[in-house]
This record gives sequence, C-alpha cells and structure tokens, in this order.
Amino acid sequence: MRRKETLVCGEVYHIFTKSIADYRVFSNKTEFLRMRDIIRYYQIENISPKFSQFLQSERERGNLVSFSSLAQNKEKLVQIIAYCLMPTHIHLILKQLKEKGISLFMGNLLNSYSRFFNLKHKRKGPLWEGKFKNKLVNTEEQLLHLTRYIHLNPTSAGLVKNPEEWLFSSYREYIGLANKEEVICDKDEFFDLSPETYREFVEDRIAYQRELEKIKSLLLE
Repeated sequence: MRRKETLVCGEVYHIFTKSIADYRVFSNKTEFLRMRDIIRYYQIENISPKFSQFLQSERERGNLVSFSSLAQNKEKLVQIIAYCLMPTHIHLILKQLKEKGISLFMGNLLNSYSRFFNLKHKRKGPLWEGKFKNKLVNTEEQLLHLTRYIHLNPTSAGLVKNPEEWLFSSYREYIGLANKEEVICDKDEFFDLSPETYREFVEDRIAYQRELEKIKSLLLE
C-alpha cells in the first residue's frame, strides 16, 4: 500500500493541479479572476461563508467587493508565495502554516471553482484530475528558480510574448506592476531582489534554460 504523504507546517511546496483530459477551465478574464479571488479568499482559516455567498452578501449591501481588509487579524492556512493560472492547469507555491493547511485550502479552492464553473456552463461532474500534486522546495535557490519557471509558463505556451503581459500570475506583483487589489502574495521573507533585478532574472531566457536542471525534480507537469 502506498504511504500517504504528509505535508509539513513551515515547509514550502510546489503545488500543481490540472483539469480532466486537459479541459479548458479558464476561457476568459472573468474565469481567471474568479480563481484568483478564490485563492485570496480561501487562504484564510475557518473562512465563512462560501465564496459565492460572500460575494452575494457584499453586492446586496451595495459594497464594492474588496479583499484588502478580509484577512486582518485572522489566521491563514497557507502563505501564497507565487502562482500562475493557465487555461488547463494551476501552479502554486505555498508555505503551509497550519496542520493540513494546504489540503484544506486546495479542497476549498477546487470545489468552489468547480461549483461556479459547472453552474455557469450547465455541466455536471468533476473538473479536476484527482488530487493535486506537490513537491517540497528545499532551498531558497530552488524557490527562486521555481518562481521563474512558473512565471514563464505563459510565454513557453505561446500565450504571450512577454511574461508581464499575462495578467493571471504573480509576475506583475514581483516586478511592481500590480495594483493593491491584485496583490495576493507574501514573498518578502524569501527574496531580497529589486523588481528590476527580478525582471532581468526572469526574462534572461538563455540563463533560465541553463538553470532549469536545478529545479528539474520540482516540476510536476
């Protein structure tokens, strides 16, 4: 029998999940942004109500939906270090803060989006391909190169020419182009790079290819 893997509090993991049969689960800006908002919402421990009910409540009150104060004085299940949403899959780099935090977070995240997507597209059944995959990130050097790998996913897939053109990853946060409401990552404890230095690091494609070997064991696709 395969031993069940335990994710450890305080450790950083590369998390990857994909749709069933490479089904396109993000087809427009609304769907991408829905997932980004869900990521922000469900990182909070014991968050209630469901995200859809939270949105409805805010709209009924006539409020502009804002997440800037949502997590104030509240504990988090995970620390979001980086992310990239692709049409058929999701990359996340997470630090687990609570016992079973990543599993709880991912369960809420994927179930919430599945309900939204199935209702919107009038479909039934699962949307994601089994349990998410994970790989432990052992060093800060690995972590830095891993962020570059996931931020370059859209350019590698031919979706954009430059990574900053992709609005659905944390790259714009890293290079200082995201506005306040777009910022969902907490990364400063891991990196001491200016936005300009990080941009050069990512966009140096030749160096990226040479360094790919350093994170080969962390790639989950």
